[in-house]
Amino acid sequence: MATKRVVVLDYGSGNLRSAQRALERVGAGVTVTADARAAGAADGLVVPGVGAFAACVAGLRAVGGDAVVRRRLADGRPVLGICVGMQVMFEAGLEHGERTVGLGVLAGVVARLRAPVLPHMGWNDVLAPAGSALFAGLPASAKFYFVHSYAARSAPGLVATATHGEPFAAAVEFGALAATQFHPEKSGDAGAALLANWLGAL
Repeated sequence: MATKRVVVLDYGSGNLRSAQRALERVGAGVTVTADARAAGAADGLVVPGVGAFAACVAGLRAVGGDAVVRRRLADGRPVLGICVGMQVMFEAGLEHGERTVGLGVLAGVVARLRAPVLPHMGWNDVLAPAGSALFAGLPASAKFYFVHSYAARSAPGLVATATHGEPFAAAVEFGALAATQFHPEKSGDAGAALLANWLGAL
């Protein structure tokens, strides 16, 4: 079987090399680039993200990543968002009293978690929905690695949940978009299995 070509979008945010290595370990041919043409042509596009919602949205727009994501999803071509790369898919993010418009692919708003300790950092159980392609073959409550203070409470499509202070959307499968609030590239065997599931569906 031909190696699947995956682009990890370089727009100034995210653990690019760790995402690259994790995808290569499960058999992907990975390119890290800001080139919109390469991102559009790849079998799968990964949108990573760390830091502030507003900065990630600005970085994405600066390289034309927002247009590439929308075009790919409109054509039914796979996109995987990770951490803030998931958050920017929503309609808006609320941080530090500011509202920033997101890509609007997913209905909903990303806001600060109501929890006694933030950031939510470390391993947590993720409850996967029935029929999930991302979580196929994984235990019903597998542990994944999180680092975040903001999250969406709900989302369209198949939604996996976790709880830190309150329940939140830990992963979403919506058409050609898959997205995780946790970091699969830092989540050991469970993360590798999830990435392999995504790669296998390309």
